[in-house]
Amino acid sequence: MPAIKPSAVDRRSFLATSLALGATSLAAPAFAQAVDPYTGQALQGAPGAGATPDAGVVQYDAGQDNRRNVSSFRMHDWQPYFSNLTNGAILVDLTSRALSYWSEDGEFRLYPTSIPVSEDLTRRGRTEIIKKVEGPSWAPTPEMKKRNPEWPDFVPPGPDNPLGTHALWLSWQYYRIHGTHDTRKIGRKSSNGCIGLYNEHIQQLYAVTKVGTQVLII
Repeated sequence: MPAIKPSAVDRRSFLATSLALGATSLAAPAFAQAVDPYTGQALQGAPGAGATPDAGVVQYDAGQDNRRNVSSFRMHDWQPYFSNLTNGAILVDLTSRALSYWSEDGEFRLYPTSIPVSEDLTRRGRTEIIKKVEGPSWAPTPEMKKRNPEWPDFVPPGPDNPLGTHALWLSWQYYRIHGTHDTRKIGRKSSNGCIGLYNEHIQQLYAVTKVGTQVLII
């Protein structure tokens, strides 16, 4: 496999996306049904907009840290977090809302993420990838179903699936790193516990990770 090139482009894209979100918030119409407290961006039809069960559910816990991820963005070296790069390593920084990936030979990639909407849905610590699925299906956890009884029991792969095009199963039950078809969620507190990426980014990450890749969420 060819060497993975450092993802300077992804970093520029990350910063540009964050700035673009801020610019969009300035142009948001006053008649919008809801406003995302993270960006100030109008959310048309939220909550519940779209066919995806959690579409439009964006940072409902307004008491959490609402700083833009660009303001807390920082590059990471892997050494403070991992003793080695065997099988590669993923660091998810919930403050920066960013995922860092290092291959075994130290090549680096960076992606913006969505993160859990509240502390009670957040899990930190060390885990690893135990399964990789292209075209994942989705089912709500028992707790999700209890909170949202109207949600379907099963969603097949496709454009309505909350896991997007690809998903990486973690060793913690119900926790995933996955894509999303709802691009408003990236860079925001908007998930029920998982870490979300743009579909094009999860495809890239899926291609370079393996079962056994180390994961640390801080």
